[in-house]
Amino acid sequence: MALEARNPTTGELIATWDEFDTDRVDLLINDAGDEFERHRRRSFGERAGWLTRVADLLEERKERYSRLMTDEMGKLLGEARSEVEKCAWVCRYYAEHAERFLAPESIGTDASESGVRYQPIGPVLAVMPWNFPFWQVFRFAAPALMAGNVGLLKHASNVPGCAIAIEEVIRDGGFPDGCFTNLPVGSSHVEEIIRHPRIAGVTLTGSEGAGRAVGKAAGSEIKHVVLELGGSDPFIVMPGADMQSAVETAVKSRMINNGQSCIAAKRFILHQEIAGEFEEMMLERFATLVVGDPADEGTDIGPLAREESVVDLLGQIERSVACGARLCTGGGRVDRPGYFVEPTLLADVEPGMPAFDEETFGPVATLVRARDIDHAIELANGTSFGLGASAWTRDPQEAETFFDRIEAGAVFINGMVKSDPRLPFGGIRASGVGRELSHFGIREFCNIKTVWKA
Repeated sequence: MALEARNPTTGELIATWDEFDTDRVDLLINDAGDEFERHRRRSFGERAGWLTRVADLLEERKERYSRLMTDEMGKLLGEARSEVEKCAWVCRYYAEHAERFLAPESIGTDASESGVRYQPIGPVLAVMPWNFPFWQVFRFAAPALMAGNVGLLKHASNVPGCAIAIEEVIRDGGFPDGCFTNLPVGSSHVEEIIRHPRIAGVTLTGSEGAGRAVGKAAGSEIKHVVLELGGSDPFIVMPGADMQSAVETAVKSRMINNGQSCIAAKRFILHQEIAGEFEEMMLERFATLVVGDPADEGTDIGPLAREESVVDLLGQIERSVACGARLCTGGGRVDRPGYFVEPTLLADVEPGMPAFDEETFGPVATLVRARDIDHAIELANGTSFGLGASAWTRDPQEAETFFDRIEAGAVFINGMVKSDPRLPFGGIRASGVGRELSHFGIREFCNIKTVWKA
């Protein structure tokens, strides 16, 4: 079966690639296992030199890689450039800090020597999605390679060119063959790869369903797993908030990556005192959004990545309106080739509606009214997800209440939820297990070994 890339702006086929068969995949996994035994013994300095060179190459090839993302999954060209720059940042971050993050730690006991060593565990399979096709790979690859692990990539089937480019730039940076290997295979092969005896762990960024399947397979093999799954992030606005800043950030957070981000704000929970004003300001901003070719610098919203995404999103809108949500603007498909959905604003959304209960992956914002801060927090936590949350207030006590009581992997006050190499990233409940980035992320695929000497 062939993997294919289609341009979501036009729906036209870009190219096809043949999948690797089972024998070739097995050979590459064994090669990676052999290379791990060499890579784990290399110094931090040698690994850091290669990773810094990868960062340099990412910046040198930024335009080529950005256009590749725009062509394969419809990302705005400006956002694609920023994504490549962020990948270079995470490479430099771990090149600089990995040795300190993994330095042996002494812990005082009754022994003459005792403490912790951080050691790599082996080949790790990365099952990655299409929505941030470079970033989500590099936020795994940079710490994994610096820790002394090796990686095998099963990328989303609709971005095969991005997968090839990532393997290329890591190899060109100096990492030997086997350190990072692209496996062009479909999703049906993931379980058998996880069960391969030389695979030591697996990390997945993707849907809740994919996370359950990968977690089940890894659990049955007793292999370490990190899952970063979906989200339905709340965005709470209190009466004392800076309304202009909140609205501008709300629109940016919801529409980034054409609305296809797990940490995008999706449920806008508005204190009843300012709900009407916020709705009017959002409508004004929605009216200015330009939908079009993602390669055009004047475009605000490009296409969704796949035809099935359009069908799913329009279905969620239709079912929510049928349940009583009020359609303020949008709600349909844009009349042009490609996979475009109108910027959509739904108001009077309540628990029990698809727009509240489910993750909406596209340019759809939902407005929910709250009576007071306690009701706002109840609504924010009234979800199976728990990835990120944003709250807007100028009251320090309210801010502390949000930090303490919102149930999520990250809570941002007066700012847009985002990932940062310096901070841990991940969720709770149906949003996943484990953490990426910071010192927590690089230790996820390490043996945290206790050492003790009398």
